[in-house]
Amino acid sequence: MKQLLMVVLALSISLLAGCGKSVPTDTVESLVANPERLKELRAKCKADHAKVGNTVCAAVSEATRRRFMGGGKSPYANDPVPTPAPPARAKSQPS
Repeated sequence: MKQLLMVVLALSISLLAGCGKSVPTDTVESLVANPERLKELRAKCKADHAKVGNTVCAAVSEATRRRFMGGGKSPYANDPVPTPAPPARAKSQPS
């Protein structure tokens, strides 16, 4: 009898756990690697952001940024901007 109660309890817990909200399986890295899935989710976020959820849409946004920007390293990022030359002073003319 005690074993039957434990089995029923274990089954009910597993059923309740299965009914909860699932954690999104799409990570930023998986979306960067799979452009078709990224395109699909980007369209879904654009159509109905509330239904898809903030977590997934934030991952889509970050994956899109990473695919566009790459690693974020620009060949121009560390180049110093040269300071402009000072304007030439006008010579005063004798009157």
